[in-house]
Amino acid sequence: MQSKESQNDVKNQIENEEETVMTRKERRKARKQERKKGRKPRRRIFPIWLRIIIVILGCVGAIIGGVMFGYGVLGDGVPEDALKKETWQHIIDIVRKRE
Repeated sequence: MQSKESQNDVKNQIENEEETVMTRKERRKARKQERKKGRKPRRRIFPIWLRIIIVILGCVGAIIGGVMFGYGVLGDGVPEDALKKETWQHIIDIVRKRE
């Protein structure tokens, strides 16, 4: 049998170990705070909403450029005709008649 003192020592040791053990979340938070101590706050030149708008406009521009290149260069047509409504209506009519 163990004496009361040794049992208390074991209990104290277990309690001390539990206090020193940190969860992953706590460790991440502590590391993040340590990194932030020496840094200035980050200032963004372009706000996030402006970045999103620029990406969307870039995608639209790439689609329009691709359609004009495909219709004008690869398809031997006039590139500006690819942006006309009549051209797209004609393509839709051709696809629907084949069904």
